[in-house]
Amino acid sequence: MKCPTTDKLSQFVDELLVGQELIDIKSHTETCKECQLIIEAFRHEQQFLKETLQTPTLPDDFASLVLEQVEPYKQKSIRLKKAPWKKMLFSAAGVVLAIGVSTSLNPAFAKWIDGLFSSSQVDEGLRVANEAGFVKRLNQEVTDKGLTFKIEDVMADSSRIALSYQILSETGKVKNPYFELGHPQNSITVFDDGGKKLELNNMSWGNQHEYGLIEFSLRDIPTPEQLMVKIQLGELDGRDGNWQLDVPINLKESLQATTTVPLKGKQISFQGVSVNMKEIRFAPSTTEIIYETALTDEAKAELIPKISQLEEQYGKNSLANFGTDIQYHIENEEGKAILHHNTFFNGKGHPSDSGTLQGSGEDIPEDIGHVLWNQSFIPKKDKEKLSFVLDGIFKTEPSDFFIKIKPKELKKHPISFEYEGNFVTIKKAEKDSEFSLRKSLIPIEKKTIFKIEMEGGKEALSSALGVWTLVDQTGKTYETFHSGSILDEKDENGRFKTTTELMTYGLDEVPDELTLKLLSVTRYHELKDKWKVPLY
Repeated sequence: MKCPTTDKLSQFVDELLVGQELIDIKSHTETCKECQLIIEAFRHEQQFLKETLQTPTLPDDFASLVLEQVEPYKQKSIRLKKAPWKKMLFSAAGVVLAIGVSTSLNPAFAKWIDGLFSSSQVDEGLRVANEAGFVKRLNQEVTDKGLTFKIEDVMADSSRIALSYQILSETGKVKNPYFELGHPQNSITVFDDGGKKLELNNMSWGNQHEYGLIEFSLRDIPTPEQLMVKIQLGELDGRDGNWQLDVPINLKESLQATTTVPLKGKQISFQGVSVNMKEIRFAPSTTEIIYETALTDEAKAELIPKISQLEEQYGKNSLANFGTDIQYHIENEEGKAILHHNTFFNGKGHPSDSGTLQGSGEDIPEDIGHVLWNQSFIPKKDKEKLSFVLDGIFKTEPSDFFIKIKPKELKKHPISFEYEGNFVTIKKAEKDSEFSLRKSLIPIEKKTIFKIEMEGGKEALSSALGVWTLVDQTGKTYETFHSGSILDEKDENGRFKTTTELMTYGLDEVPDELTLKLLSVTRYHELKDKWKVPLY
């Protein structure tokens, strides 16, 4: 499935989803790194509000006690430091709208460097497009209620549209650029050259600084030569008003500068996973490579009966997304890697990327393990010849591992186990409480949960433990929700430190014994004889 919208992910965190929608989103977020980041941000927000609202009870004489300690003081002149630019861009259904952003630049400095897109505060792809002349100065603005909303620059190509903007006071002072896109009076829509509204899933992110960035991803949709971005804001900087702008976008020049190299027929199968190259697209601000991964017929024939057995034993809700992924790098004519995807770098306990801008994967319905990938990376200024090099594959498969625990004895007698390079100690298993905001600050609902805490270490190329389920002494199963971390720090055994927390609901009484069953595991298989595909 495509990435859910942020509203759906927020509902997922607040446990407002039910039925098949809950199952689909839970399955998707087990393997989608971008959605996991969004979910983590929502959960941090929940925790912050929970802690903030837990106001301590003060003694009746608190005010008098404080006043007794107060002494006259001198005012001091304090120079506030501005925080550095912080931008987050997530892939949602392959199309992204990122709003809000931030910068430590003041207006005079931004003008001196010729706008936001020439600064180090945006990604390198936008800077490359700016240097090549694909950023256009617009200076479109609208004023109401003493506030001006101003679109300064635009960069548009076949991969994305990026608009820099500011919010200005009557005196020209730069205001906080953040605005709430989820506000019922605020909307941003895009229309093609025929006046048809493009259905773009979106998300927003903001910070309290002077510039904002509106960014649309045009990946996976046909790109016309003309687009119209309609901005309608009814609330800005805490004021109600009417700020409307129609921003015409001309992509003709950038489309002429975009080249596509078909890669059809380039295919390989390894360890039950097939990789099918589709095309590579060279645009002014990004280079996009599109490919598919899927299970071979033999692998599917082996996997499907195992999944059916797991569904029968533990229920469909407990199952993971049995997907496929790859590790690769892109190199130039000299054999130097300019991009890495899912690479195990030295000093890292998990696969990571280098040189990439963003990526998305869309599950193909009714075909287990079949994913259409679109990965974008920083374009090269010189037109050098590049090659795609496949380094390995990742495959999520059913696991047969389980371990029995006695929750009441774990504090005194923790249980340790090793599984495929993961060395784990179960430290605690007990009832706890959590708070659900339910989209409002008051009331906060308190819920009882059962929580299992684990920590340990993993070897660099070890398997990634996936979905767990709990089984009590009567055979009843309990779905678990997983969170955790893999640190770059190593333990005394030279393994990367890990933490894992499993939560489940509905376990009213803690039984004497529970079985912790691992339903899925993602295994990495290195390709010894690297598969190389020319991208020219």
